[in-house]
Amino acid sequence: MLEILILSFIQGVTEFLPVSSSSHLIIFSNYVNFEEQSLSIDVSLHIGSFFAVVFYFRKELINFIENKNLLFKVLISSVPIMIVGYFLVKTNYIEELRNFKIIGWTTLIFGILLYVSDKFKLDKNINQNFDTKSVVFLGFMQVLSLVPGVSRSGITITAARMLNFNRLDAAKISFLLSIPTLAVVSAYGIKNIIFSENLNFSYLNILSILLSFIFSFFTIKYFLNFIRKTDLKIFVIYRIILGILLIIYAYL
Repeated sequence: MLEILILSFIQGVTEFLPVSSSSHLIIFSNYVNFEEQSLSIDVSLHIGSFFAVVFYFRKELINFIENKNLLFKVLISSVPIMIVGYFLVKTNYIEELRNFKIIGWTTLIFGILLYVSDKFKLDKNINQNFDTKSVVFLGFMQVLSLVPGVSRSGITITAARMLNFNRLDAAKISFLLSIPTLAVVSAYGIKNIIFSENLNFSYLNILSILLSFIFSFFTIKYFLNFIRKTDLKIFVIYRIILGILLIIYAYL
């Protein structure tokens, strides 16, 4: 129970911040030797995050019905990560990426890239400038988030800032693009829960979903308030320090 609470907190806080939720789950679970942490628990934690982002942006999602063009763009931008993600899961190659060396380097490198992108101009917004070029660029950049340490939120915010979107809209784009991807992951996880013959497995996964939802919802709310007022420097510093420490640890 305590393990699930801690893992749900880590997932909820880090999924929508540009710091990589999967890497933090891997690092923390290995450090304290959690017995309950696995890819299936990771999936359940992401389901909670999916429900949270859908609930928080429910008004925008209703507007999708009226703005089919924006909905189409969000879906198209999510196609590359779904295709590559499916391949990595089916080949089990995704497990090969879950190690400290890779996480350390990706945390450091993409932290620096986040810093560079945050220096770009702030003259575009999602309502007027979310065009086909942006959709394609964001879609392929988002594929990189399949590697632990890159951060889906981090790479989409970085890509949006490179396209000169203001910080708030860059974060909103990141959240909206998370919905199709998290929906697919959620469908996969729910199928496993429903057809599981292990009652304890189902209980732990449902608990993970609930707690992750709570932590994710409040993270989204307060991160958007934060990014309205300041830049992303605090996340850059955190990533650089964490990346250096992980690299040192991995090569010792």
